Amino acid sequence: KFHYARNLEEAAEEAIDPSFDVSSWDDIQVPGHIQLQGYGTPMYVNQIYPWSGTEQVLPGDIPQNNPVGTYVTEFTYSPDDASSLTRIVFHGAESAIAVYVNGIFIGYSEDSYTPSMFDITSALKGGINRLTVFVYRFSSGSWLEDQDYWRFSGICRDVQLQTLPSVHINSMKITTDLYDHYTKADVHVQLDVLSSLSDVQITACIEDHGSCIASADGTDVTFHLDDPHLWSSEDPYLYDLIITASHLGNPVETAHSRFGIREFRIEDGIMKINGKRIVFHGVNRHEFCAESGRVVSQEMTRNDLQIMKDNNINAVRTSHYPNSVFLYDLCDEMGLYVIDETNLETHGTWSELFDRDHILPNDFPQWHDTVLDRGRSMVIRDFNHPSIIMWSCGNESWGGRNIYDLSCMFHDMDPTRPVHYEGIQWDMRYPDTSDVVSTMYTPAKEIEAFLKEHDEKPYMLCEYAHAMGNSCGALKDYTDLAEKYPHYQGGFIWDFVDQALWKDGKLCYGGDFRERPSDYDFCGNGLLFADRSITPKMQEVRYCYQYVLISINEKQISITNRYLFTDLNHFHFVVEKSEEGKTVDSVSLTIHCQPDETVVIDNPYNDINTDVHTAITLRMFRDGKEYAHQQYLYPYTGKTAVPTGSIRVYEDFLNVGFHCENTDIIFSKQKGLVSWCVNGNQLVRVPLRPNFYRAPVNNDVENGHGFRYGQWLVNSLYAKMIYRGHTVDLSSATIIFDCSLPSISDVYVTIQYEIYADGSMRVDVRVPSIPDQIEMPCFGVLWRTYPELDHVDYIGLGPDENMYGRHEGALYGSYSYTVADNLTPYLYPQECGTRTGVTQFTVSSQSHGMTFTSDQMEFSVLPYTPYELEQAAHIHELPVPYQTVIMINSRQMGVGGDNTWGARTHEEYLLTRQAHHLSFTVKAW
Repeated sequence: KFHYARNLEEAAEEAIDPSFDVSSWDDIQVPGHIQLQGYGTPMYVNQIYPWSGTEQVLPGDIPQNNPVGTYVTEFTYSPDDASSLTRIVFHGAESAIAVYVNGIFIGYSEDSYTPSMFDITSALKGGINRLTVFVYRFSSGSWLEDQDYWRFSGICRDVQLQTLPSVHINSMKITTDLYDHYTKADVHVQLDVLSSLSDVQITACIEDHGSCIASADGTDVTFHLDDPHLWSSEDPYLYDLIITASHLGNPVETAHSRFGIREFRIEDGIMKINGKRIVFHGVNRHEFCAESGRVVSQEMTRNDLQIMKDNNINAVRTSHYPNSVFLYDLCDEMGLYVIDETNLETHGTWSELFDRDHILPNDFPQWHDTVLDRGRSMVIRDFNHPSIIMWSCGNESWGGRNIYDLSCMFHDMDPTRPVHYEGIQWDMRYPDTSDVVSTMYTPAKEIEAFLKEHDEKPYMLCEYAHAMGNSCGALKDYTDLAEKYPHYQGGFIWDFVDQALWKDGKLCYGGDFRERPSDYDFCGNGLLFADRSITPKMQEVRYCYQYVLISINEKQISITNRYLFTDLNHFHFVVEKSEEGKTVDSVSLTIHCQPDETVVIDNPYNDINTDVHTAITLRMFRDGKEYAHQQYLYPYTGKTAVPTGSIRVYEDFLNVGFHCENTDIIFSKQKGLVSWCVNGNQLVRVPLRPNFYRAPVNNDVENGHGFRYGQWLVNSLYAKMIYRGHTVDLSSATIIFDCSLPSISDVYVTIQYEIYADGSMRVDVRVPSIPDQIEMPCFGVLWRTYPELDHVDYIGLGPDENMYGRHEGALYGSYSYTVADNLTPYLYPQECGTRTGVTQFTVSSQSHGMTFTSDQMEFSVLPYTPYELEQAAHIHELPVPYQTVIMINSRQMGVGGDNTWGARTHEEYLLTRQAHHLSFTVKAW
């Protein structure tokens, strides 16, 4: 049963009395968030505290507006268990709980994401017992839980009632030492046993596939194993430890733990797993579900981790708190490295960056024990997981003595794992707090400059490639660093899944629940959408994170193995030859290549017809899934024949018309191309116009894109068409328009149409160099046609959306999609659906269509213009589709991705201020 109070004064304290009648109260689901079950309001804020702007609250104090949830349930306790120890464990409750049993106060706890355990033995009675729990939305602990996430409260993880036997294995600690070149291992087992009996025997047994391979008696034992099977992300091999507690020869309790044998250490400034240099292909992951918030099922977690494995992600950071315990079990089993992070973030206290009196926890003694308790609880719970390779002191909590002491405590409790903490980059008084140099969102060029001067510690990015909306541009600039600098050891993309919540059938972000303050759609940073479908960004991640370096030329294929422990003969290779995007032949290969070796093989295809677009692609598979690929495109030498025949021209003072075969084309002398009718089907809905603007992506919005590029929006909307004349010869006709730009005097964009006798048309768009103006976001045209043309086939880079600077993972091929499906469902509508490296695309209905060809172009086909996308804040705010919008560019600027709060697209992925030219041919049918 559940009662909700808006503040402490209204809390149902009468429920402490076990005789108080709660039958009229509502039911509530546990685990679950109060705000997702009809009480209060979910709130999303990033850096600021939830009470910002509503109350003046000093650090450590609690806001007056502090909702309280009261939970009441009953359970039966047998008098036969009266001599046993009984305890209750709350595995997660936000942000603080007070526990009562039968009206007796049991205890109070903070720290939302590690277990809170209470001994309730003395409060129990035979028969029915009442448990009353008060859950406070805010507490003093809230000052240490200012993570970038939705703010909820409630009992968010499982609750266990434990009645312990007379002999109980309370905890076990497993450590492994490897020696003799990793051919021998010592497995140390330390046990804490609670017993009310004497003559107790403890037996430990290590099992491998169900067979006991070593056993010993005692609570502190060491096993010596020869040729152990080592654990790594590539080969997550687990042993079983079985502990049996017996009294007078009779088993009383058996405990089980899986463990892996591995070594993770820093040697000569380089992190190594089992002696090999590791590179993190990592991602940050909040525990989040669009239906249930931070209450995430084991099944969903397994699916998340499988998606990571399928896309070459080998590491996960539990941003920014210890996750549910089954995540670590699954990472042990499936093979993912884990940075386990303390539930500590105080970013909102950084408002006065140079006044340390405002920053927590710093050196303040009143916060010392609380900080250490959070880290201690995490280590005690998670110690035995081989997947955990580093402890993290938290996130964005500055530096200072308290966090340094937390790091020292980690080293004391566990000398086998390094300690990570990024926050000391802001406060270097205690540089030994972190065993690694860890930074956030540092541009690749700055990292490279640092690495050239420093090699004292390993370097990693705990957060990078901010994946908000259409992002992750220039990702390869980062991953290439690992090949050049041994001390650069990868990073963790921010982040894995959009944090959006379902409401009335729509995915909602901050502010959509009318809560304030809010940071709105800043919660949408995922490689996955909130419904767990995969975003187009993952195509680039999978490629940049692949473990095989491949280069192809006309004669040879070179393959370098970057796995640490896996021979490439565990994979299946296929070399494909394609012409015009279609596979015409393939060869299967088995390649033997040890880690860090390179194998060179002959290119099996050396007789190439360059009159067609020909590509050679090497793909690497295991169990039907592709893990690596590389492609080589041969130079194209094909030529297009010019159609012959006659063209009739009709001109008056307003229009110029052309007729050939079954095609009628009309140009307005004031507006340009206004009609193209083929077999009676009109294909121009709105006059074709030049376009220099795109709907801003999230990175654009936050770096002042609109302010800088607003003139190109104006030029796109209001360019004036000026008719320059037309000419006709035996089999073609040419008509030319200049476009006068409202923001730039004496500069014209020229559009030349060449109409051929078969009804096809070549379009050339040119602009001269404009060195004194800001560069364009894109250069091309908008062709708006009718909505029945709703299907697209193309030959170019795909299959997923790709952009200039985010196209490394795309392959030249033949692909199809519907116009509606090409609207990528980012939380905030923005530029999407573009394909680059395109030589041909067709937009069609069931009866007619248009085919566009070019030496190379970029294009998208959507139901909306860039201007409509820019005006909407949600997908559902876009109008009912009424047209098909074809955007064809010679180039569009990249999407950026270093961060989403000011970083601009890298200069090399911008359009230059030089002359631009777009040329394509279009034929209707």
